[in-house]
Amino acid sequence: MDRVNIINKENFSNQEYYVDLVKNINDDEYAKTGDAKKFIIVTFGCQMNEHDSENIKGMLTNMGYEETEDMEKANLIIYNTCAIRENAETRFFGNIGALKNIKKKNPDIVIATCGCMMQEPHIVKELTSKYKHVNIIFGTHNIYKFPELLYTYISLVDKETVVDVWDIDGNIVEGLPSVRRYDFKAFVNIMYGCNNFCTYCIVPFTRGRERSRSPQDILQEVKLLSQNSVKEITLLGQNVNSYGNNFTDKYTFPMLLEDINKIDNIERIRFMTSHPKDISDELINSFATLDKLCESLHLPVQSGSSNVLKLMNRRYTAEDYMKKIEKIKKVAPDIALTTDIIVGFPGETEEDFKQTLKLVKEVEYDSAFMFMYSTRKGTVAEKMSGHISEEVKKDRFNRLLETANEISAKKNKEYKDKIEQVLVEGFSKKNESVLSGRNRKNKLINFVGDESKIGQIVNVKITDVKSFSLNGVEV
Repeated sequence: MDRVNIINKENFSNQEYYVDLVKNINDDEYAKTGDAKKFIIVTFGCQMNEHDSENIKGMLTNMGYEETEDMEKANLIIYNTCAIRENAETRFFGNIGALKNIKKKNPDIVIATCGCMMQEPHIVKELTSKYKHVNIIFGTHNIYKFPELLYTYISLVDKETVVDVWDIDGNIVEGLPSVRRYDFKAFVNIMYGCNNFCTYCIVPFTRGRERSRSPQDILQEVKLLSQNSVKEITLLGQNVNSYGNNFTDKYTFPMLLEDINKIDNIERIRFMTSHPKDISDELINSFATLDKLCESLHLPVQSGSSNVLKLMNRRYTAEDYMKKIEKIKKVAPDIALTTDIIVGFPGETEEDFKQTLKLVKEVEYDSAFMFMYSTRKGTVAEKMSGHISEEVKKDRFNRLLETANEISAKKNKEYKDKIEQVLVEGFSKKNESVLSGRNRKNKLINFVGDESKIGQIVNVKITDVKSFSLNGVEV
């Protein structure tokens, strides 16, 4: 398991009491059996959820647990959930239902659920009524209390489900330990929550209102990461362009990028996600002035129709979006653009959809994450008229997918015979003798090499181009 980093122990210190209590219990068990307690975390959803899981792993490691990938060997199973897509919810309930048999075989196993879905009251109600083998339920606002919740459950004589879900977001808690997936790159949260209330989205209800971390805490964290061999950081927020809006003194997201760019040993800076309505000329110019800022931007458009964008409450038009794209391409002609698109939103006409196709062709995204609209309980869109049939949604999705894939393949062909700087992440999932990593534009690149290259930035000449990845040789 990777190292545990503790950035600032000040605000997490009230939970360390429970960390020690659980660790003492596990240490006593280890002394008797010689086996450490084991845990497994299954994570659904975005990078924010991935980073939350890294924090939970950090706490578990400090409590004496070891990670495993085998459900049968785990003493503690945690599902960190996502509420954005209906598919993630379906997968979650399918997986959590299957754990009933594991619980029957091993009644002492602890099963916990957390994340965005737990912020939805109907989900918690369904879990407590139909999935009684789930032992601990907590949400997004109180992850730092997990050691206390775990100790509470362990200490119960009559094992009742421990539920602790907060309706409102609290203060930002600094100092959570973190076990990172990689030693050489890391996620850094810069803000939490969202104020945009897009009509299809549940995030403002599951993550709360926007709260920005202080620049001092962020810079302190990045400096510590830089001292621990981290070469690349990805700054996370539901809308990073809103960073600092709640500060008394002016300190914007581009100002934060500029300060991070000055930190030694950090070689690459990425961020996500940006809301088009808030992307500023100051931020766009950062791609020309900051040498560590990667030439890659994820800018979700969601639809190419201004009519649909209005229904979505996106607060920009398709024309506004294209003007931003033009500015970006003027400042950074070689930038790799990616996006999110929803097809089949309530009220979307065939003409609206054709406008989306037109925009995709004009922008020429390097890649696009495309979704068929699915109803999320509690959103404004749930009660809208004009819901689209599944048949029409699938037809539009397939047409969009074909167009986007053709553009991605065309963009990738431009890399043939070029030399790219690749941060090597590890061996390819498909071939254990092939290394895999990403260039500054976030393109996946595979090449033959040895394990010593992992975590290093190496030059790779592209020899073979595929639709979604590139192959090459080290030079």
